[in-house]
Amino acid sequence: MTLALIDHHCHAVARDTLDRAALELALSESDRPPPAGCSAFDSLLGLELRRRCAPILDLPTDVDPGLYVERRAQLGGEEVNRRLLSAASLEALLVDSGLGGPGLLTLDELSRLSGARVYEVVRLEALAEELAAGGTGAGEFAEAFAAELRRRAAGAVALKSIIAYRHGLDFDPRPPSPAQVRAAAARWLAGGPPWRLTDPVLLRHLLWAALATGLPLQLHTGFGDPELELHRCDPALLTGFLRSCARSGQPVALLHCYPYHRNAAYLAAVFPHVHLDIGLAIPHTGRRAAQILAETLELAPFHKLLFSSDAYGLAELYLLAAELFREALSTVLEELSVDRCERLRIAGMIASGNARRVYSLPKP
Repeated sequence: MTLALIDHHCHAVARDTLDRAALELALSESDRPPPAGCSAFDSLLGLELRRRCAPILDLPTDVDPGLYVERRAQLGGEEVNRRLLSAASLEALLVDSGLGGPGLLTLDELSRLSGARVYEVVRLEALAEELAAGGTGAGEFAEAFAAELRRRAAGAVALKSIIAYRHGLDFDPRPPSPAQVRAAAARWLAGGPPWRLTDPVLLRHLLWAALATGLPLQLHTGFGDPELELHRCDPALLTGFLRSCARSGQPVALLHCYPYHRNAAYLAAVFPHVHLDIGLAIPHTGRRAAQILAETLELAPFHKLLFSSDAYGLAELYLLAAELFREALSTVLEELSVDRCERLRIAGMIASGNARRVYSLPKP
């Protein structure tokens, strides 16, 4: 029986098939192509894709990358996505809607092709930027954001911030004053389009506004694309903020965390409201995922770890994350020298039970 997984943080995938260059770019966190004569398939992620995804598309495991791309085009986006997403055998998906667009599947399409229940996670910065683009003024920004956040939160299961990308996690943990928010909004809005929010005062304000909704808050930490500065994305830098917001009791989920997963595990161990995943690292590290999972569980209690893929763009990433996580979890739990019933109980918590509890999701 396949272990049920709830992917508590992921994104939409491309509706249509991709050419070789676009597919290779999606296999890397880089925003640049590999050097001439090199390929993103020459990575642990690329090896696992050929080994695990090619058979789903009726190809041999050692297929040439070029033939793999051709087969995707032959099948078409709908069929490729249906095969790969359904093969991941996911129970539910919590999708960050802040990375949407005309070329990506809608939440309904993602649910139909995957066979999983789909829930929305609202990205705070995207919501603020929508208000700016709509003409909201500095004096009304805080009130307008709170009202729109309440409206969007009513249909969502969580909120997410990318303050790690836009500023770093070394921010003042205190909530800014109303006067500080107005002044910061005036500076930001005076700059005009494209309304990319990087002001640390406003980014902090969004976090505290999110906590007031009562929904869980997701925070990107650890590695990602070149836009971030990795040394400023260590979750340990959030200690002051996590201590300050502990009184709210609202769950905070630290996303990805690698290579600082041990630091995140410590935070989850000492703060009752803090949870974590190692999502983005799982497909990228391939067979090494079990070691990263074991290192995370050195300190993180079993009831604090969640599964995520952080899949974006490629349906392959959903499948790879799910299969590699299941295998890594089985390997780690077998080393605990506990009986089968106990291993299944722990696996059930990490795979889906913790996500149901944290996000108040219904049982299937």
